[in-house]
Amino acid sequence: MPRGRVPGPPADPAVGQLTGDRPFPAAARSALGNSRLRANLAHATSTIRAKRAAVVEEVPDWEALRDAGSAIKAATMARLPELLEQLEANVVARGGQVHWARDAAEANAIVTDLVRATGADEVVKVKSMATAEIGLNEALEAARITALETDLAELIVQLAGDRPSHILVPAIHRGRAEIREIFAERMPGVDTGALTDEPAVLAAAARAHLREAFLRARVAVSGANFAVADTGTLTVVESEGNGRMCLTLPETLITVMGVEKVVPTWSDLEVFLQLLPRSSTGERMNPYTSTWTGVTPGDGPSEFHLVLLDNGRSRALADEAGRSALHCIRCSACLNVCPVYERTGGHAYGSVYPGPIGAVLTPQLTGLTGGDDPNDSLPYASSLCGACYDVCPVKINIPELLVQLRAEHTEAHAEHHRLPTAEAAAMRAAAWVMRDADRFAAAGRAATVARRGIRKGKPVLPLPPPLNGWTASRDVPAPPAETFRDWWSRTRGAGS
Repeated sequence: MPRGRVPGPPADPAVGQLTGDRPFPAAARSALGNSRLRANLAHATSTIRAKRAAVVEEVPDWEALRDAGSAIKAATMARLPELLEQLEANVVARGGQVHWARDAAEANAIVTDLVRATGADEVVKVKSMATAEIGLNEALEAARITALETDLAELIVQLAGDRPSHILVPAIHRGRAEIREIFAERMPGVDTGALTDEPAVLAAAARAHLREAFLRARVAVSGANFAVADTGTLTVVESEGNGRMCLTLPETLITVMGVEKVVPTWSDLEVFLQLLPRSSTGERMNPYTSTWTGVTPGDGPSEFHLVLLDNGRSRALADEAGRSALHCIRCSACLNVCPVYERTGGHAYGSVYPGPIGAVLTPQLTGLTGGDDPNDSLPYASSLCGACYDVCPVKINIPELLVQLRAEHTEAHAEHHRLPTAEAAAMRAAAWVMRDADRFAAAGRAATVARRGIRKGKPVLPLPPPLNGWTASRDVPAPPAETFRDWWSRTRGAGS
């Protein structure tokens, strides 16, 4: 997004992994019936929540760090074109090459051409949300190039022919016994006789499998957690060491990075290197923090390419109210506290970005149609409890963004449809009732009669459409036998 470029179009949901094939309510209904999935999610998210709470409690200035992170992100978004140009200049000055990709298709074409130019037919990959977003693995496969995921959880997902369901732990929906079966059936050369479901045994099997790939790899593909504009430095943080192997051993390194990942200076990076590990893995610091600046003769890759990805981000940036979604540092803290995510898992969201942040970021990248597009349902995939806002390390007000996107969806629907939705009609009726004191009082008295038709939170008789759409997934509180107005009149007198 160099200076002077107008905001781009929305991301194409047909390319990559930004949309599912069903709206969230339908996908969630299927997920809720999977008891194993719910047990795996409940155990994993509660464990991560507890670890995060413990390490955050150790930091006396945690709220000040959150304020600093939020302020840095806001200032960065305000001058993003300038910082990206500065980043490009410094990467090039230090021997790297920079490529600009408007969308997923363009990014995939750039990476594919770069790999082909090396003559390699295989790449090793560092865990990357950006490459999953654009569907890079599928694009490379179409070009007869094998992409091998080296992050343990990503490897599990890849071997299973599955999709990630969590930003930090892509295989969070899989249990140990399932992983053992996946390795036994799909991992080449594994000793199935010695393979158990013990974590150490599974990790050792993956390590042996990946070590050969690291040693023969000529090309690596990575994402980036951050990029420092004033030096041209890229940063990847991880917990297993696989990223370090990918970033140092191959001859060519290609990094695909969303344009929002840039930070102005090293001192700004310091703030995020304190916020990210505590919020994501519940650690005081990441076990592996890798930084590189261009190329250095005799040390690491001899060729470095940085692909700066837009894919709807400049469109989100143009929205002054909604651009704060671009502040996200992909820590996944919001997923781990979300009651909706914990019960449905990530696949129900359709997008590679699940949970609360995905419910706001994905529709901003792809746009809202006002129709039946699966991503139009995502802003409603929330109870608006606010837990996500409380834990976000950069204070993204996700509940506020969800409400804003719901309003935008309603407006978009009204523009494209002559008849209002059932919800819009109900809201208009409610507004008409509430505008008049007598009508409102009469509605309250009428509601007390309905209490006989509700038992244990459910209507005694099934309600007709569209009302049954609301009661199917919610308990209905029984109205009181007496309205507040009648109680007040009886206890305080009609004239009080």
